[in-house]
Amino acid sequence: MEGLLSQLTFLSEQALEDKNMDPSRIEDVMKLFEIESYRAWAAAELEQEKEVAEAEDSLQEAEEYLDWVMDSAMDEFRRFELELERISKDEMESLVQTAERARKMGTLLEKGASIASHNYIEAALRSATASMKSAWKGLSSSKVHPS
Repeated sequence: MEGLLSQLTFLSEQALEDKNMDPSRIEDVMKLFEIESYRAWAAAELEQEKEVAEAEDSLQEAEEYLDWVMDSAMDEFRRFELELERISKDEMESLVQTAERARKMGTLLEKGASIASHNYIEAALRSATASMKSAWKGLSSSKVHPS
C-alpha cells in the first residue's frame, strides 16, 4: 500500500510538471488502490470470521465445562441428600427404639407398682384380720389386757 502511495505521489508531481502526461496512468494506480483495498478488506473479514469461529469454539467449551460442573454439583448434592436422609432415618429409628424401651419399662414399672400395692393391701388385710381375730379371742377368753 505504501508503494502505491509513493507511485501516486510521483505521478501527481509528474502531472503537475508535465502537461502531456497520460491520465490513464493515474487511473491504473487508483485501480490498484481499489484492488488492494478489497484485498485488505477480504483479509480483515477472513480474520474476523476466524476470530468469531474461535470465540464460538471457546464459548462451546465453556458451556460444556459449565454443564459438567453443574452435573457434578447436582450429583454431589443428591449424594449428600441421600446420606442426610439415611442419617435422619437411622436417628429416627434409634429414637423410636428408645421410646419403645421407655414405654416397656414404664409398663413394667406400672405392673411392679401394681403388684407391690396389691401385696401391701393383702398384707394390711392379713394384719388387720389377725388383729381382729386376736381381739375376738381376747374378748371371748375374758382376759384383760394389762394396759
